[in-house]
Amino acid sequence: MSHAIAQDPALTRILNFHEARREAVPNKRLQSLRRIAREFGEQFRKGPEVSYFKSIPLIRAPYPAHFGFLNARSWQFPFIHILNRMFVVQVQSTAGLRTLLLSPTWVEGSRETPFFKRLRLRFGPFQELGMRLMAPEFNTVESALDDIGLRPEQVDYISYDHLHTQDLRRWLGGDGYPAYFPNARLLVMQEEIEACSGLISPQKDWYVENGLAGIPKEKVIQLDSDIRVGEGLALVKTPGHTFGNHSFVVNTPAGSFVISENGVGPDCYAPMYSRIPGFRQYWENTGMEVVLNGNTLESALEQYISMIVEKEIAGKSGQNPLFPNIFNSSEFTRYYLFPGHKPTLNVGDHCFGRLAAVREIKKAA
Repeated sequence: MSHAIAQDPALTRILNFHEARREAVPNKRLQSLRRIAREFGEQFRKGPEVSYFKSIPLIRAPYPAHFGFLNARSWQFPFIHILNRMFVVQVQSTAGLRTLLLSPTWVEGSRETPFFKRLRLRFGPFQELGMRLMAPEFNTVESALDDIGLRPEQVDYISYDHLHTQDLRRWLGGDGYPAYFPNARLLVMQEEIEACSGLISPQKDWYVENGLAGIPKEKVIQLDSDIRVGEGLALVKTPGHTFGNHSFVVNTPAGSFVISENGVGPDCYAPMYSRIPGFRQYWENTGMEVVLNGNTLESALEQYISMIVEKEIAGKSGQNPLFPNIFNSSEFTRYYLFPGHKPTLNVGDHCFGRLAAVREIKKAA
C-alpha cells in the first residue's frame, strides 16, 4: 500500500480479490473472482450509502461500432453514439466529509486525443458545424459544478476508470496550467500511471500527449490495491481495457452502481437479453457472457473476466432486472444521425441525497 494511502484516513484497502487474481488457470480465476464479486456486492449493498450522488452529462461523441460492439454486431452502420458523464459523489469518512469527481473530462483538452483529432479534421472548413452535430456539448465541468453550488476548492479527489482521452493539467496544475481544483488529488492505479510514461502505438491513439505533464507528484495517489473511499464508495481493479483500469462501486438507494468503461452499456453485460442486432446470436454462437469495449485490447482475457466481476458486484438493475446495475461512464445512446443502433436499456441520469452545505476549507499548504 502506498504511503499516501496510509496517510489518508479516508482511504482503506480492500483485500477480498487479491489472492484470486493470482490464480494462473483462467477458468479457475474467473470462477473464484465471480464468487468473490457476488459476495462482495451483496455485502456492499447492505452497507452505508454515499451521502450524495449525481450524474451529469458532459458531451456526446461518435465512436466506431467495431470498437464498442467488438465482434458482436450485425448492423453495419460504422458509428455508435456515446454519452460521456461526470459523477459527483460525497461520502462520510472517519476524517469527515469527502467530495469526489468521477470522470471530470476537460472537453477542450480531450479534443487533442489523436483519434478524435483526426475525426474532427475530416470536416475540413466545416469543423465547428460538424462537431456541433456529431459531438454536442451539454455541460462543462466548471458550469456543472457552478449549477449545483460546488466550489472548486471543495473537491478532495478526482478519479477516472482509466486515462484515455484525459488531460489533467487543467484540473491539477502543471506545464503552465494553474490548478482549477487546488485541494484535489488524483486517485489512480499504479499500472495506469506507469503505462502513461511509456505508451506504444496501440495505446497512443487514445491518450492525450502530455496530459499528465508537470502535475506535482503530491497531487497523485498511486493505488496498488482496491480501496474504499469513506462509506459507500469503492475503487475495484478491473484490468483489461487498460492494464490500470478500475471501476467505481457506488452504493445508493437504487442499489450499488458499478461505473465503468469496460463496456459501453448494460446490453454489453447481458447480450443474451439484448435487442441490439447481432448480440444474442453472438452469445449463442460463442458463449461470450459480455461484449468488450475493444479500442485498445490491452488484455482481452482480463477485460472479459473484469466485466463479469463488474456485473456480479452490481447485482440486478432496478430498471430492468435482466441487466446488471451498470452505469457506464461513456454510455451508448440512441442518436438520430446514427440509425439502426438502439440500446435495450439506457440508465439515464440519477441524483440521490443532498449536496452538503458549503463548509470551511483549509487552504492547501
